Amino acid sequence: MDLTLNTKHIAFLGDYVPRRCGIATFTADICEAVAAEFPEAQCLVGSVNDRAEGYDYPPRVRFEIAEQELDSYRRAAEFLNLNNVEIVSVQHEFGIYGGAAGSHLLEFLRDVRMPVVTTLHTVLREPNDDQRRVMRELDALSHRFIVMAQRGRNFLETVYGVAPEKIDLIPHGVIDMPFMDSNFYKDLFQVEGKTVLLTFGLLSPNKGIEYVIEALPAILEQHPDIVYIVLGATHPHLLAREGEAYREKLERLAVERGVAGKVIFDNRFVTLEQLKEFIGAADIYLTPYLNEAQITSGTLAYTFGAGKALISTPYWHAQELLAEERGIIVPFANAAAIADGVNHFLSHPTLMTAMRKRAWKAGREMIWPVVARRYMESFEKARAGLSVPSVEMVAARKAENRNYPLPPLKLDHLFKMSDHTGIFQHAIYNVPNYHEAYCTDDNARAFIFTVLMQQIGSPQPELERLASTYLAFLWYAFDANTCRFRNFMNHERKWLELHGSEDSHARALWAVGTALGRSQNEGHRHLCGLLFQRGLASVERFSSPRAWAFTIIAIHEYLRTFSGDRVVAQTRDVLTNKLADLYRANAAPDWCWFERIATYDNAKLAHAMILSGHWTSQPDVLAIGLDSLRWLLAAQTAEGGHFAPIGCHGFWTHGGERARFDQQPLEAQSMISACLEAYAITRDEIWRGAAHRCFEWFLGRNDLGQPLYDPTTGGCRDALLQDHLNQNQGAESSLAFYLSFAEITRAEGTPITFATSCTV
Repeated sequence: MDLTLNTKHIAFLGDYVPRRCGIATFTADICEAVAAEFPEAQCLVGSVNDRAEGYDYPPRVRFEIAEQELDSYRRAAEFLNLNNVEIVSVQHEFGIYGGAAGSHLLEFLRDVRMPVVTTLHTVLREPNDDQRRVMRELDALSHRFIVMAQRGRNFLETVYGVAPEKIDLIPHGVIDMPFMDSNFYKDLFQVEGKTVLLTFGLLSPNKGIEYVIEALPAILEQHPDIVYIVLGATHPHLLAREGEAYREKLERLAVERGVAGKVIFDNRFVTLEQLKEFIGAADIYLTPYLNEAQITSGTLAYTFGAGKALISTPYWHAQELLAEERGIIVPFANAAAIADGVNHFLSHPTLMTAMRKRAWKAGREMIWPVVARRYMESFEKARAGLSVPSVEMVAARKAENRNYPLPPLKLDHLFKMSDHTGIFQHAIYNVPNYHEAYCTDDNARAFIFTVLMQQIGSPQPELERLASTYLAFLWYAFDANTCRFRNFMNHERKWLELHGSEDSHARALWAVGTALGRSQNEGHRHLCGLLFQRGLASVERFSSPRAWAFTIIAIHEYLRTFSGDRVVAQTRDVLTNKLADLYRANAAPDWCWFERIATYDNAKLAHAMILSGHWTSQPDVLAIGLDSLRWLLAAQTAEGGHFAPIGCHGFWTHGGERARFDQQPLEAQSMISACLEAYAITRDEIWRGAAHRCFEWFLGRNDLGQPLYDPTTGGCRDALLQDHLNQNQGAESSLAFYLSFAEITRAEGTPITFATSCTV
């Protein structure tokens, strides 16, 4: 499946500014965020009009839908079909589309010929019959759903029976505002020296603002320098029905309670820049809403992301956002509780600052650029889910869909390839090739395999002995004078070079780092600690991106145990920045990669960025890792859906033709490892499935339909060529299979069965 970020034509459907409603603001914000984050994409909008004259829309709006006119929805669908739109992002709220429970939208969805991703701004726990029917059809017509709260995901699964893998949880986007002192903005509103309480949004009775006004006398008794700003125009629909009756009621209440001079009603629908100023000036933000069944609040999300002190009633979105001491929850319709909350904040400034910081830090994952990237990921998943096989491919697809059960593990070949010095590099068929003897690269891989097997809980006495042999080789390979690992050794145990390649040095670090993070053998750990500390410093001078990546992976293994090592963490940061800079310098819309050529062991680069981005809380780095891995996965997925790695006979230069052969087991192993890491972090089933498809490449799900793993020997053939297999079973290839087997079984928690009991 094609998972690269190559969607170029995107349509957004919903209300749109200058219409005054929360959906309109959200549609504009997400559309502009995607357009800014992906400038190569063309974003257009279809806006729903609730009045005949429409609105003075910006150029982004390409077509309009009359809310109550069914044919208008059909025309909109045809417009998208004719304009080659690749994905449509629907903003759904029952009340913004015509028909019973907004059912006119379904006519549009039935007619469009592109994937649909529906963002649900309301997910009801107790829908009526019409609402349930519409949701059932939305499920049938939408390729993916986006919800903004975990409760929304839960309701979709339990109330509406939506498949979990179809749901993306993406938070409401927020403005990227610094964590700063509110006094910076207060002069703009002539409230210098005051403590500012703020509520903003379209005014309507369900907002509960009267309870804040009722609370003001008790607040002012303890903190007389309070001012409460109520920002927002009256909701247009309410204004049409009742005029300004609700606002006037609030103004009278302020007079009656003697706080009229402390309440500022600002009857405006402000611009984004003006809103940032109001939020910036606020000390405490209040959402005293009266309805529990509110799954999303844009106003709460915006002030949460800005790091404001927050007091809210316990509607659903507030319960999630303000959990873990990120704000104060008060009961519905309870002025006394609101007063207590405000007074508690103002009497405990340290507590108030701590809650603000927690909210602001959590809000970094909600800023619009991050949300835009996650939307694009959802779009790509929706597109990848479309598969219309050609007639010629039907038979091939049947073969592709057969099962590839996990075979019993047979280690005869590993034992045969290993002697008391280490593991031999190459084999002639399944016989060790003494002429090319040993290398650090393969002994490092072999040592990692023994550590993983120990961690899985399948220790074999033979593997324990081999682990010591492989580690002894690494110790002997290390030159204490140069602080470098040598790589190639002949059969007479003579080193063939002063020091090895940068990649072999970093693979050795990866091996000893893995032992430090996972091994239970204290002797091995102590020896690995010496090698790791002595060999790490050299890497910062290396120029090989793969050496940087292997070392980053090594460091993350090491930090499993020694997370407080600042020097090692700093080295990780240096290498991560080097890889990130390399990606930014070379990536292009059609080439999401770190270099201008994709060569060998490619997925290790993405794997390293995924690890660093996640564990250092750098969403941009994580995005590079996931984006590059998606691109690589797509590039290495054949039409039939099976794994087809970039061939080593020419590799793949940007702008050139990708080499299809010779396909190497090393590529499958590195993809499996990276995809499993992506799954562990994102819990996106796409990655888990990709890892299994890559593993099935060893078993016969490949271009030739022939297994590379040899169950009779336990070895793995060296390459898949254009019309046959390379029958040699060298160490690199066999270890690629063993490592893949260990990682798949560890990730799945599958017990290992051995084909036979062997001895060294």
